[in-house]
Amino acid sequence: MKRSFLAKAAAAAGAVAMLALSACGGGSSGGGPDGAGGGSFDDTPARGGTLYRLMADDFSYLDPARGWDGGVNNFYRLIYRTLTTSAPGNSDDPSGVVPDLATDLGTPSPDGLAWTFTLKEGVTFADGTPITSAEVKFGISRNWDPEIGIGSPYAKQVIDAPEGYEGPYRDGPLPTIETPDDRTIVFHLKKPFPEFSSVVAQPNMVPFPEGTGAGDEFINDVISSGPYDLESYEPGSSISLVRNETWDPATDEVRKAYPDRWEFVIGLDPATIDERLLAQQGSDVNAVSWAIQPATLARIQGPQYEGRTMRFPGVCLTYMGLNTTKAPLDDVRVRQAINLAVNKQSVQTASGGPQLAEIATTILPSTVNGHRDYDLYPSQDHTGDVRAAEDLLAEAGVADGFSMTLDIRSDPKMQAQAEAIQQALKRVDIDVELNVIDVSTFYETIGTPSQQHDAAITGWCPDWASSASTFIPPLFDGRNITEKGNPNLAQIDDPRINERVDEISAMEDLDAANEEWGLLDEEVMELAPIVPLAVESTIIIPGENVTGLHSNPGVATGGYDLVLMGMRDPERE
Repeated sequence: MKRSFLAKAAAAAGAVAMLALSACGGGSSGGGPDGAGGGSFDDTPARGGTLYRLMADDFSYLDPARGWDGGVNNFYRLIYRTLTTSAPGNSDDPSGVVPDLATDLGTPSPDGLAWTFTLKEGVTFADGTPITSAEVKFGISRNWDPEIGIGSPYAKQVIDAPEGYEGPYRDGPLPTIETPDDRTIVFHLKKPFPEFSSVVAQPNMVPFPEGTGAGDEFINDVISSGPYDLESYEPGSSISLVRNETWDPATDEVRKAYPDRWEFVIGLDPATIDERLLAQQGSDVNAVSWAIQPATLARIQGPQYEGRTMRFPGVCLTYMGLNTTKAPLDDVRVRQAINLAVNKQSVQTASGGPQLAEIATTILPSTVNGHRDYDLYPSQDHTGDVRAAEDLLAEAGVADGFSMTLDIRSDPKMQAQAEAIQQALKRVDIDVELNVIDVSTFYETIGTPSQQHDAAITGWCPDWASSASTFIPPLFDGRNITEKGNPNLAQIDDPRINERVDEISAMEDLDAANEEWGLLDEEVMELAPIVPLAVESTIIIPGENVTGLHSNPGVATGGYDLVLMGMRDPERE
């Protein structure tokens, strides 16, 4: 199954998913970072120096039981370890999962209801304390705490637990995770789950010393098990990481830990970040950031920037979730009308144009196994079918229109996308008010049903790259709706969808299951709980001294893998 996905991704994007910028405009491209632009960012770094990452917004949480978004998941691998983890971006199969704290990918029982893992010898926390099965069990059981466990949902969905269990701080040890000795841990599942090796790679499966991490203890501090430890954290301003001297590289085949330090500089204006990386003054030669702003795209077309940019094709869906519990969005005809009325071409333009965004009509991106091409809500050039939308609104009894509130992040590009939707829906007398939420609290806010408004623009990426099972169930299985950390933004709870999720999840042939997920994709969109908008690519401008940049669809969805990065010359400032 992993090979099947890798072949599909490679055909779409190149085996390491990196192209030079000129390939974006239709030029020839290489299969790696030495593409048409002539740049080379995958040289092996030298050891030492300080690597900088320039950021507009802070990470959501240092606590991995709380955070669960593409940016912070990548960061977590610098300071935390899990039983398994996503393969490094330079591996033969970067969409795969490999052992991390565990010696292998686990052994299922004959009935598939139990999985056993053995810990490597010599793994420790930053203070030198050994990591045993007890610490792994404790860290994972934190996910059942109703206040803390708002991150990845898979542990609670897959691992069995007593009814009403609320984590170790309230209810003590979780009896369905056994630790027969210091190096052995056994998980008992609700039902067979063939991809459980990928579940224990999730960022919230981190070990912690028993009794730690209650309440807000890990809001501003960490207990490291990875190659770096937290030296300081100023929320909204900076994060400094230094080497964890007790980390043993002999136990870790994934993290290379080339830099001596990492400095995350937070709170910068996105346009300022682009200017600094274009100018390359001082320590900015050792800096990276996330995607360039759409306004910068025209500037980097000049010959002076040839070989200075990298493009990472998108693997995530940008979409607008429609809250099916709010009138009149509880009427499927209204939701279908919104799908018809949205001008996706203008959303694409707001996202940076065809070079940075591909228009989406399905839930599953083309890089995810199970993807099928279809469009239930077609219009000429994807500009919206106003007449058909008006007819459906009239059928639903809202021909005179209505008002709705759209939650968005405080991000210039997302605001432009929201304004494009606002203008398109105005054509059918739907008045959209934009509710701008700070990036650091955005996901928690929209994932709390009591705080959610009528709609929200957000994105969804595969939680492990090989399976559509990480798209459809989290977003549309009504039994997974929670009071906090709720990924089902539409709050749709349709018996037919839930039944189909169970049927497909029980299939042992994962390739056949992915085909069924693709069929369910279309069934879900008939109910129009979301509006698929775009699959966005990422273009970055690395500092000219930075190297070791590799795409990783498992943790760096649409971007580079932090654990392989470093500098050509660590002495250069």
